[in-house]
Amino acid sequence: MHITPDNKFKRLIVVGDRVLIKPREQSDRTESGLFLPPGVRDKEKIQTGYVMKTGPGYPIPLPSEEDESWKGHDDQVKYVPLQAQEGDLAIFLQKGAFEVMYEGDKYFIVPQSSILMLEREEEL
Repeated sequence: MHITPDNKFKRLIVVGDRVLIKPREQSDRTESGLFLPPGVRDKEKIQTGYVMKTGPGYPIPLPSEEDESWKGHDDQVKYVPLQAQEGDLAIFLQKGAFEVMYEGDKYFIVPQSSILMLEREEEL
């Protein structure tokens, strides 16, 4: 199942190396058929979810003006982009994630360093 971000996230700005993830619905049963209470599912160390929005990435330090005064003044910050892209399925460590509610839905704000793996549907 591939989730595409909708327009409600246009107003959100994710900062730095953070990623906004909508958790994937988990089963309330184990593989052997036992029912799990909600508290047990929420405490799992590894979670999965869909990337809804990403930050710009890791900022690159700009050289000081003294060293390269001939270049002029450029106040633009440059970033190394993140690997995660909107629509990816992310497997991440919940320990580094922050749970937030936005417009009645549960999301996680996760640093890219807490993401273990991404699954991306390649467009043909």
